[in-house]
Amino acid sequence: MMSTWQFTHPFLQAAMGGLLIGLASWLLLASLGRVTGISGIAAGALSPSQGAPADETAWRWAFLLGLVVVGALVANTMHVPVIAARPYTLLAAAGLLVGFGTVLGSGCTSGHGVCGLGRRSMRSLVATLVFMGAGMVTVAATTIATILIAA
Repeated sequence: MMSTWQFTHPFLQAAMGGLLIGLASWLLLASLGRVTGISGIAAGALSPSQGAPADETAWRWAFLLGLVVVGALVANTMHVPVIAARPYTLLAAAGLLVGFGTVLGSGCTSGHGVCGLGRRSMRSLVATLVFMGAGMVTVAATTIATILIAA
């Protein structure tokens, strides 16, 4: 199935995605008074606190379901690049490292980078700078390692 988005410049696609993420974050904050931190939303859905009202858990599950459903729809209607399959053990290790980093950083990139920076949180600024710096170092290290191995 062809999509008109396939013929849209990647910069415009990224800008529209950023606007939608910002709008969704604002809507959650304005309507429920909640920050759109995916790790916090998932943690609250998977292990709700004792005595939490049912609607407190329901919106979290609805949010997570929406992420999966809309992601699947976009993947099926837009031209999404295909990446090489990775071993499940590598994916599991990566997931554990991300989870550890989320706990260590008191939140995830979506909570700090999108919502925290919007609220002018110094802690979120520092966390986002650390996330971005670590990502840049990782890309540089893997690129150099790939070049050295190929030589």
